[in-house]
Amino acid sequence: MSDNLVELQLDDAGLSGDLPRPHGGEQDEIQDVPFRPVVFRDDDLPSALARSAEWLRDAQEWLGEPLDVIAIHLDYDDRAGAPYYEVKLLCNEEDLAGAPLARRRAESS
Repeated sequence: MSDNLVELQLDDAGLSGDLPRPHGGEQDEIQDVPFRPVVFRDDDLPSALARSAEWLRDAQEWLGEPLDVIAIHLDYDDRAGAPYYEVKLLCNEEDLAGAPLARRRAESS
């Protein structure tokens, strides 16, 4: 076991304050589970997929390494007024918290 502690600057949801957030406003979100779903909702599936790809590129650039995505889930919501498609990227919680960044910073100090 290592004695080197890595300090993370997390918000109330346990995410790094520097983590890029999805660009789709209130329709897209990062949810709270161990492998956190990052959700992209839209009536147009290509638009939801494009935003998820854009966010994934932004997040990987921020993290400095590939983001650990365990699964991609596609669902739909046929309730009136709700966006029809829901694309979820199930992402590693430590990556979203910025742990690899903090570890690299601590190692370079």
